[in-house]
Amino acid sequence: KQWYQRRVAITAGGGQMKQIENCNYAISLGQGLGFVIVGIDGKNIHDGDKLTLAVVWQMMRHYTLSMLTHDGKIMKDNEIIKWCNETLEAAGKTTSIGGFKDSRIADSRPVIDLIDAIQPGQINYDLVTAASNDDEKFLNARYAITMARKIGARIFALPEDITEVNPKMVMTVFACLMSVGFAKTK
Repeated sequence: KQWYQRRVAITAGGGQMKQIENCNYAISLGQGLGFVIVGIDGKNIHDGDKLTLAVVWQMMRHYTLSMLTHDGKIMKDNEIIKWCNETLEAAGKTTSIGGFKDSRIADSRPVIDLIDAIQPGQINYDLVTAASNDDEKFLNARYAITMARKIGARIFALPEDITEVNPKMVMTVFACLMSVGFAKTK
């Protein structure tokens, strides 16, 4: 694939122009994948500007959703939510989510229950707190991420992303769990 190609070889002395050309090439690859890249060029990436976070987020989203292809089509957010709720219900769980901004996600219970639905018996519910304060919510989120990784999910999110219900990162958590769920049913 094109991702494995490098535009210009960088010698030991560096060469800022060559490095920026490689960064410009990364931008053109992102545009080829359909990323929305406005006002960002290779120099922004090279200099480590905050604008590059938008590109990094789009890369993470593309990677996560590319794991969820069905009949050659990438899954949409509403399909991920539907799958999560159906999986939770099928496992007899009482939790559900209305979307990636749902405040019920802050206590991590939907994530923890989904992990248990995907791989029954994996969760030790004695370690799950009542989430009555921020510290307990954080402990649940940390446990959820640890257990998600343990069952094979490639989680990029931090506990804070779950407790603060950062919708972009929450989406990646549920999408990664969905890909693990798909792998288990094959």
